[in-house]
Amino acid sequence: MPDRESIDRLMRAGHGTVRMVTIAPELPGGLDAVRRIVGYGAVAAIGHTDANYDMTRQAIQAGATAGTHLFNAMRPLHHREPGPSLALLENPALFAELIADGVHLHPAVVRFITESPSRPVFVTDAMAAAGADEGEYTLGGLPVSVSDGEARLADGTIAGSVLTLSEAVRFAVHTAGVDLATAVRAATQNPADMLGLTGCGRLAAGQPADLIVLDAGLYVTATMRSGDWCRAGLSRHGTPA
Repeated sequence: MPDRESIDRLMRAGHGTVRMVTIAPELPGGLDAVRRIVGYGAVAAIGHTDANYDMTRQAIQAGATAGTHLFNAMRPLHHREPGPSLALLENPALFAELIADGVHLHPAVVRFITESPSRPVFVTDAMAAAGADEGEYTLGGLPVSVSDGEARLADGTIAGSVLTLSEAVRFAVHTAGVDLATAVRAATQNPADMLGLTGCGRLAAGQPADLIVLDAGLYVTATMRSGDWCRAGLSRHGTPA
């Protein structure tokens, strides 16, 4: 439960490194927890929740500014009970995390949400199979089967993803029809803005030169960290880095 003591213990243990906490505001003490998280200078995000529309609006009023992997692991959108998703989307000042892989969200949903360029934040929710071979894995002690780019429990429940951010950008542009600049912003600038980070997310004078190079197909070909090129490698198309 998000009681005051638990929140204080978590935030103090982090010594300022905890930048974001996802919370289900309908839990006892949830709204007070949102206020305390924000009071520590961290982002309170709404997710893994059964909160209804009104409770979500209360959490936003209490200081929540983001939705964790929108539509997934939360009460679904319904025309008589809009749930948390609509409460988050109707406020243009809030950030909306999206798992843009075609499994968690339909391309039309990704396209619709990204119509507001400052709103979307691409996240992967990736488990250990990301970038690895398909097969059998374990997540939180539960067996997970990875096949055809999907990670699922034995009952068919989605168990995280095998997505990478470059794949999210590629899916958004090539499948969902999102403008390239908007898709790149959702993977770079918007996440930094959501967390209040000023030293990353942009290419600008005086900031670290952390970047990746994508080819015309939006596949990674090279990586730079703090102005230095990382070890050369090959993209999945065999393009030299």
